[in-house]
Amino acid sequence: MKITFPHMGNIYIPLKAFFEALGVEVVVPPLCSRRTLELGVKYSPEFACLPLKINVGNYIEALEMGADTIVMAGGTGPCRFGYYAVVQKEILKDLGYFFDMVVLEPPQGHFMELVNKLSFLIKKENRSIKKITYAAKLAWQKALLLDELDKKACEVRAKEINQGDTNKVYEKSIALIEKAETLDILEKVKLTINDLFENIPKDEIRIVPKIGIMGEIYTVLEPFVNLNIEKQLGEMGAYAYRSIYLTDWVRQNLFPGFLKPKDHEKFLDLAKPYINCFVGGHGQESVAQAVKFSKEVFNGVIQLLPFTCMPEIVAKSVLPQVSRDYSIPLMTLVLDEHSGEAGVRTRLEAFVDLIKHKTEGEEFNEILLRN
Repeated sequence: MKITFPHMGNIYIPLKAFFEALGVEVVVPPLCSRRTLELGVKYSPEFACLPLKINVGNYIEALEMGADTIVMAGGTGPCRFGYYAVVQKEILKDLGYFFDMVVLEPPQGHFMELVNKLSFLIKKENRSIKKITYAAKLAWQKALLLDELDKKACEVRAKEINQGDTNKVYEKSIALIEKAETLDILEKVKLTINDLFENIPKDEIRIVPKIGIMGEIYTVLEPFVNLNIEKQLGEMGAYAYRSIYLTDWVRQNLFPGFLKPKDHEKFLDLAKPYINCFVGGHGQESVAQAVKFSKEVFNGVIQLLPFTCMPEIVAKSVLPQVSRDYSIPLMTLVLDEHSGEAGVRTRLEAFVDLIKHKTEGEEFNEILLRN
């Protein structure tokens, strides 16, 4: 058995660590590229979500490399994500590929169903609780470190003196995390990464606007799809912070109920004046997150969504009112296979300039009031 899975940010690193620690051969698809997109667009329905198309491209590239089993997350509610596996399976079989597909549905009170599906992928001799626990712990610690790395990179990139220093450290850190085969090695890697970031020359007095990024989970987490928005904002001197990180997604979708975040319902209350029910995907969360960002004194918010994403379109319809109510600049970027980095960068530059002027004006007014 040679398993593969779609890309979504750096999720391939903890997944690879988990399965390889249990003796499963893993075929990681090439990182998302123009070829991945072209393959997905060619064989997917025209009006399918962009993430579905990219996934199809991932699978084709992995199957070409010898993969024979696809592991895919499932979904619930009024969002097409729940149908991805069915549609993708039919597309690939029509193309003549032979493979098994294992869909890991959110537990929803049936955690053992998830465990049984995972057991199918693991040889009997590696199914001991001790081995599975260690593999899960190694994967989880890698995921946590990757999230810390992303946050640190965004923070430092906005203040780096020599543009590009952060990107070099980031790439080196990714390689170190991926290669770490034990928890002890991973702990040493964490210290090394901290030292690497400390040694980057920074302008500590530079005023850096904080911009929150939220929206549909895949477009927020996958840099190829969002055209490296965090990197672009950092190069413009802005600190980008996501509404959701990899470990947040795992907690919400794959953890049993008693381990899920306890304050989620309270968080959703922030959206109730605008959307008071579940609309699928992360639509309701996007509205709540825009309110939360404003309360946390962010200077601007960017919503990311794939073209035709119903839950985020619902959120988009009420976000202008959130922007007015909380006096926070808000921009929506709709992404599809035709999105280009140059056009997006122009819009981001205008948005960052708007925020900087607004921030400078507010600081000037505060000085006048103090005097």
